[in-house]
Amino acid sequence: MNLPRIAVDAMGGDEGVRVMVEGAALARRQHEKFKFLLVGDSARIEAALDNHPNLRAASEILHCDDVVGGDELPSKAIRRAKTTSMGLAVNAVKTGEAGAAVSAGNTGALMAMSKLALRTMPGIDRPALAAIMPTLQSHDVVMLDLGANTEADARNLVQYAVMGAAYSRIVNGFDKPVVRLLNIGTEEIKGTEELRDAAAMLTAASAGGGLALQFDGFVESDKINRGETHVVVTDGFSGNIALKAIEGSARFVTDLLRQAFTSSLRSKIGFLVSRPATELLKHHLDPNNHNGAVFLGLNGVVVKSHGSATAKGVAHAVAVTARLLENKLTERIAQDLAQLGEDTLRKNVRSAATAAPQPAGDSEATA
Repeated sequence: MNLPRIAVDAMGGDEGVRVMVEGAALARRQHEKFKFLLVGDSARIEAALDNHPNLRAASEILHCDDVVGGDELPSKAIRRAKTTSMGLAVNAVKTGEAGAAVSAGNTGALMAMSKLALRTMPGIDRPALAAIMPTLQSHDVVMLDLGANTEADARNLVQYAVMGAAYSRIVNGFDKPVVRLLNIGTEEIKGTEELRDAAAMLTAASAGGGLALQFDGFVESDKINRGETHVVVTDGFSGNIALKAIEGSARFVTDLLRQAFTSSLRSKIGFLVSRPATELLKHHLDPNNHNGAVFLGLNGVVVKSHGSATAKGVAHAVAVTARLLENKLTERIAQDLAQLGEDTLRKNVRSAATAAPQPAGDSEATA
C-alpha cells in the first residue's frame, strides 16, 4: 500500500535538523514505503541528507528558516504559522500536500496551530493528546488527555474514551479495548461529579454492545502500567501530572540501579551477571521506544515527538504516524462517534444532571 507522504518539521526539537533527518532516514530504512516532505532550512537539510541517500530519494524539501521557540507562547507562535517550519508542516496536511505531520517542537504551539488549521472533527468538542506507555503485559496502554486541555467535562471525557479506544485498536490490535477513567479510587462514589457523570454515560452507551470498547469503571494511578487496562482517560491537567510522575519514577529506578551496580567491585560483577535482565529493563523503560503522542480529534493526523528524542525515537514517531495513516484513524473515530450518537450523549447528560443528589455531608471527591 502506498502511503501519503509525511511532513516532518525538521527544525523542531532539542537538536533540530540532525536528529529529525536521521530519524526519518532510520524510519525509511525500516519501511521503504515511507515518503517525506522535510520542512526547514534547505541548506541544513541538504547537508544532513548527504549522509542518507536513501532518504533523499524519497523526500522533497520545503524551505523555511523561521522556527517556533521552545518557550514561545502559543498565542504568539500561531501568528507565525505561515512562516515557521512547524506551521508549514501542519498546513501541508490541510492542503493535502502531506497525509500527516510530525514535529518535536513546542507542544502548545503545535496544538494551537493544528487546531486552527485542521479544525476538530464533527462530534468532537476538544482534541486530546494521547500517548502509549509500557505495561507489565505484552501490550502498551493508551492514555489521554496528556495536556491539550487542562479541564474536561463529562461529555469531553466520553469523547476521549471513544477516540482512545479507536487508537488502541490500531496500535494494540484489540477489537474492544478495556477503557477506564482515572480516579482517586475505584468505588462508584469516588471522584468529581464530571467523572461520575462520564462513567454513567459510558456505562449506558456501552451496555448495548454497539461501541467498540469495554467500559470498566475507574482506575487509580498506581495501576496504569499493570496492563489490566487498555485505555486510561482523564483531563489534561491530571494526565500530564500522571505522565511526568511515571516518567520520573522510571528514571529514578534506572539511576538507582546504575548507582547500585557501580558502588563496589562486587556490585560490578553482579551487573555483568545480570546484564541481560538489566538491558531488557532499559529497553522497556526507554522513552524512545514509545515516542510519538497523537492529537486525536482533528481532521488530520499530527504527531508530537518528544523534544529530547534520539533518532531512534523520531523513527518510532514516524512509524506510529504511518500506522495511523495506514489504518485510517480519523475515519475510525468518525465511525465510532456515529455509533455513539449525539442523542445518546444528550440523553445521558440530561440523566446525569437530574440524578439524585449525594447525601448531605458527602464530599464531591471522596478521598
